[in-house]
Amino acid sequence: MLFDPFITGNDLAIGISLDQVKADYILVSHGHADHLADLVPLAKQNNALVIAVFEICNWAKAQGVKAVHPMNIGGQWAFDFGTLRMTYALHSSSFDDGTYAGVAAGFVIEAAGKTIYYSGDTALTQEMKLIGEQYQIDLALLPIGGNFTMDAKDAALAASFVNCKQVIALHYDTFPPIKIEKEAALAAFNDRNINLSFIKIGDTITV
Repeated sequence: MLFDPFITGNDLAIGISLDQVKADYILVSHGHADHLADLVPLAKQNNALVIAVFEICNWAKAQGVKAVHPMNIGGQWAFDFGTLRMTYALHSSSFDDGTYAGVAAGFVIEAAGKTIYYSGDTALTQEMKLIGEQYQIDLALLPIGGNFTMDAKDAALAASFVNCKQVIALHYDTFPPIKIEKEAALAAFNDRNINLSFIKIGDTITV
């Protein structure tokens, strides 16, 4: 399963070849280029099912992607891997040409006895408290870079909203406006007794 594949043009992923990337499912949170840059070639080479909002699925189909599952905010569906709900994210969403790419979204995935929250690009929102009420989140993947999304302090509060103690940091260091001080980010999470992990490209983590 891939989330928002951004390899081509990503200086942090120079050592990754698209030919090596395998996926049965590709989840896309919104239409910005740093989240769907490699969606089409990866979906085609893997015959992967693309899961995204209606507008992104239509765009992918127009690019020749055959398998799509359109959703929208609040929708839930039982897939082969488990159950997925599309959640609210507070962010803009458009394609490179400026056309509308639907609403930005996140995902809650229940699979193999675990529950994962992938927020997508988002600001801190009160809606996150509803996720904490509805689910017992085992792992949250949250942006911490600031400028375009939450910074580390807001993300730590977001983790407390969803009542999750294990967080993987996303959306930082890929562009100058989102370069971060990792020690400061860790301190923001430590203040709330939440574990923040920085996963290097190629590393793994067990949930």
